[in-house]
Amino acid sequence: MMRMFWRGSFVLLAALGLAAVAQAQSEDDLLPVDQAFKLSAKAAEPGRIALHWEIAPDYYLYRTRIKAKTAQAGVTLGDLDLPAGEKKHDEFLGDVEVYHHAVDATLPYTLADAAAKTVSVTITVQGCHEVDPKICYPPHPTPVTLDVPASGGAQAASDAGSSSGLSSGGSSSGLKLNLGGGQSLSAAASNEPLPPEQAFVFEAIAASPTSVLARWTMPKGYYLYRDKSSVTLTDGDGVTLGAPQWKTGVDHTDEHFGTVEVYFDEAELPIPLVREKGAAQKITLNAEYQGCQDNGICYPVMTKAVNVELPEATAQELAAAAVNQALPSPGQRPASPASGRGDVGQSEEQVLAANLSSNRLLALLSFFGFGLLLAFTPCVFPMIPILSGIIAGSGENISTRRAFVLSVVYVLATCVVFTIAGVVAGLAGANLQAAFQKPWILWSFATLFVLLSLSMFGFYELQLPSSWQSKIADISNKQKGGSLIGVAIMGLLSALIVGPCVAPPLAAAVLYISQQRDPVFGGLALFVLSLGMGAPLVVFGTAAGKFMPRAGAWMDAVKAVFGVLFLGLAIWMLSRILDGFWIMLMTGALLVASAVYLGALERLPDGVSGWRKLWKALGIVLLIAGAAELIGAAAGGRDVTQPLAGIAASGGGDKHADELPFRTIKSVADLDREVAAAAAAGKPLMLDFYADWCVSCKEMEKFTFTQPEVHSGLSDFVLLKADVTANDETDQALLKRFALFGPPATIFFKGGSELRALRLIGFEKAEAFVARIGKTRG
Repeated sequence: MMRMFWRGSFVLLAALGLAAVAQAQSEDDLLPVDQAFKLSAKAAEPGRIALHWEIAPDYYLYRTRIKAKTAQAGVTLGDLDLPAGEKKHDEFLGDVEVYHHAVDATLPYTLADAAAKTVSVTITVQGCHEVDPKICYPPHPTPVTLDVPASGGAQAASDAGSSSGLSSGGSSSGLKLNLGGGQSLSAAASNEPLPPEQAFVFEAIAASPTSVLARWTMPKGYYLYRDKSSVTLTDGDGVTLGAPQWKTGVDHTDEHFGTVEVYFDEAELPIPLVREKGAAQKITLNAEYQGCQDNGICYPVMTKAVNVELPEATAQELAAAAVNQALPSPGQRPASPASGRGDVGQSEEQVLAANLSSNRLLALLSFFGFGLLLAFTPCVFPMIPILSGIIAGSGENISTRRAFVLSVVYVLATCVVFTIAGVVAGLAGANLQAAFQKPWILWSFATLFVLLSLSMFGFYELQLPSSWQSKIADISNKQKGGSLIGVAIMGLLSALIVGPCVAPPLAAAVLYISQQRDPVFGGLALFVLSLGMGAPLVVFGTAAGKFMPRAGAWMDAVKAVFGVLFLGLAIWMLSRILDGFWIMLMTGALLVASAVYLGALERLPDGVSGWRKLWKALGIVLLIAGAAELIGAAAGGRDVTQPLAGIAASGGGDKHADELPFRTIKSVADLDREVAAAAAAGKPLMLDFYADWCVSCKEMEKFTFTQPEVHSGLSDFVLLKADVTANDETDQALLKRFALFGPPATIFFKGGSELRALRLIGFEKAEAFVARIGKTRG
C-alpha cells in the first residue's frame, strides 16, 4: 500500500511539475535539474555510501522525495539516513520538510558476495524553484556506481551529473567513481545526456495543401511521451488544426508514470488542416513535448516553433478537408488533439454537416424530419398560443381557408428569420437571435404581448389607421385590416425573440455553412428545417380556425383565454432578465386573477349546469396555485415550478442540494487555465454553456443536472459553466473557440483535450446523459 501511495504521489507531483514548467516565463531562467541539485557520492567505508547535494540558491529539495534503489543482484539497501528538514507549507503538497543550500545523507548497504568490487544504486530526488518562474521538476533519477572500498580505505568523491557534464570531486586514494553500469568516469562522459535540441529534433512540413506532417527524431536510447506531446497553431489566418493521427506507440514501463505509450527513434504525426482561403500562405506551429533518456534523465517540457509554407489549395480540396477534418485515416486510431481543442471522433453535428455534402436531396429530406422533431420541443411551444391568438383575434367568422393562410404566412416568416440567422451565424460567427435578447427588446416584446392581451379582453381593438388599411387592402386583395402583414411581422419577431434554441441539426447546418462557405445550400437546409418545425403549427392553426366558435359568448371566452396566454408569455419573456421573485409574484397574480374571472370566489346558484361547476373547480385550482406562488415568493422562493421550495429550505432543508457545484468562467483565458489545472490533477472536466434566454439550458438545469445519478457520475469532474447571457465580445470569443453560435452545449475534456465525439448540443435526459458521462472513462 505504501508503495502504491508513493507511486501515486510521484505521478501527481510530476504532473504538477510538468504543468508548472510549461507555464514558465523563460527556460533560460532555470537551471538544469542536475545543476540545481548537484549530487556527490563516495564510499568512505564498506557498507556505507555518503551522499551530498549542493542546492542552488532559490531552489529546494523535498525530504520525502529523496529515494534510493538498486537493481544489482546481491545488494540490499538499508534505510536512507536523512537529517530533519525545514518546515514549509508547499502549494502542491501542503506541510512538508525541505532542504536549502546543502544536505548530507548516508545510505547503508550489504553485499551478499564479499568479493563484489562495485555497488550500483539509483538516487532519485525531486525539488522546486521557489521564485518566479515557480516550477517543480519531475522526479530526477541519477545512477551511481561506486567501487567497494577495502576495510578502512577511502573512496573518491565525484559529482554524479547529467547533461551539464561530470567532474571529479577530489580523489583521496586514486580510486575511480563509476556511473551507469560500471563504466569509468572517462567512459561515462561518452554517454552524457544530449542537449534537448539534439535529443529530440522536431520539424514540420506541408504534406499537402490541407495537411502537415510533424516529426520528432530521437537518437538511440531516447524516447518521447505520447500523452505529453502536442502541436498547436500559433499563427495562421483562417487555418484550423484538425484531429492529429498518432500512430500506435510502444508500451513502456516508466518508473515515474507507470505504463505509458512512448515512441523510440522517430514519431510522425499527420495533422489535417481546415483552411478558409486557397491562396498559398505561411503558418506557425508550436510543438510542446517531453521525453527521457532510457535508464537516464527525464527532460523538462520542451517547446519549439516552426514555420510551414502551405501551397495553394483548390476549392474542392478545401471543401473535402472541412468535411473530413476529424475522420481518422485507415489503420490509425482517433487520438487526443493536436491542439487543446481537438476531438476524439466526430460529434453529432459534425456527422450531420458531413452528410450534407453527400446526397443533397436525402440531406434536405432528413432536415425536414429533424424539423418535425424539433417542433415538439419547448423552444417552439410558445409560438402555438401566439399563432392561435392571432387567429382568434382575426374575426368571429374566420374560415378554415383563412386560418390556413394565416398559419402559412406566420410559419414562412419564421422560416425566413431562422434561415437568415443561421446564414449570418455561419458566415460571420454572430448569433442574430442572441443579439435580440437585450433587456430593452425583451421589455418591448413583453409590452406588446400585454397590449395584445388587453385587446383580447375587449378593452380596445388593435388595428392600423383607416388610411393605411385602405392602401394595404388594395395591395393585398382586400385582405381584412392588412392582417397578413401583421401576421408576418409577428412571425418575424417570434422567431427572433421567442425561441432562440440550438439543436444538433441547426448547429450542423451552421457548421456546414461556416466550413464550406456555401450559404445557398446551407441556407436551404435551414429553410427546410424551419419548414419541418412549422408544419405542425400550420396544422394546429388550421384546425384552430376550423373549430373556432363563430359568434356569441363563447367567442368572448376564447379570446379571454388567449388574453391570459399572452400575459403568461409576457411574464415568460421577462423571466430571462428579472429575478425569480418578481416572476413568481406576477405569475401568482395572473393565476389569482384568472381564478376570480372563473368564479372561484363566487357562490354557485342552485341548479347550475355541470360546465359552471367545472369552471369553478378549475378556478379554485388556479386560486390555490396562485396563492402558492405568492406565498413562495414571500418565503424567498425563486422557482415558479416549485413555489414552496423556499419554505422547505427554511425548515432545515438545503434548497441548493440538487444543484451541481459549477464554477463560472467568462473568457477563453479562464477556460485554458481551468483545463490545464484539471489535466495536471488528472481529473476530467465538463464545460456547460448557458444563457438566461436559452430554454434548453434551463431544461438541462431543471431536469438533468438535478438528478442523483448525474451527480454521482460527475463526482470526480471539474465542473465549469460559461454564462453567455450578455452575448458580448468575450462570450462570442469563447463560443467561437468551439465553433458554436449559441447555447446550449455541454463539452467534455480529458487530459487537457476535448472529447469531441461526446459533445452535446441541446437537451438530453438524465439516463442518456449518464451514459455519455460513462464514455469519458472509456
